[in-house]
Amino acid sequence: MTEKVDKLEHIFALQAAFDEELTRQRHLEDVEPEVWIQREVLAIVSELGELLAEVNFKWWKNPKPVNQDAVKEELVDILHFFVSMCLKAGFDAEEIYQGYLAKNQENFRRQAGLSDKKGYAVNELAAD
Repeated sequence: MTEKVDKLEHIFALQAAFDEELTRQRHLEDVEPEVWIQREVLAIVSELGELLAEVNFKWWKNPKPVNQDAVKEELVDILHFFVSMCLKAGFDAEEIYQGYLAKNQENFRRQAGLSDKKGYAVNELAAD
């Protein structure tokens, strides 16, 4: 019988191993978690720019066919940096999962006008 692997836990474990190896090889042991997060935010911004270039955001330019494989590659690059930031911030896969569930529920509540946060509900548009 094959044990089912939690994919998010596996991603977190792989990223932790990579981060440890990178830290060792590049002699980055003294870099504070806050500095790591700053660097990873910048890396994500860079990757978002690369993703944006793949999906024809330049309305003033003739579009090229979208390379779906390149789009997916940029999204995976973003995920790498995101998970690394989570690890540096002390988040584990379970906490991210639970946080996502809670925020997803709140997002649905906001769209339905059932949240304390105002300005999200679709039915508020009709009232304007």
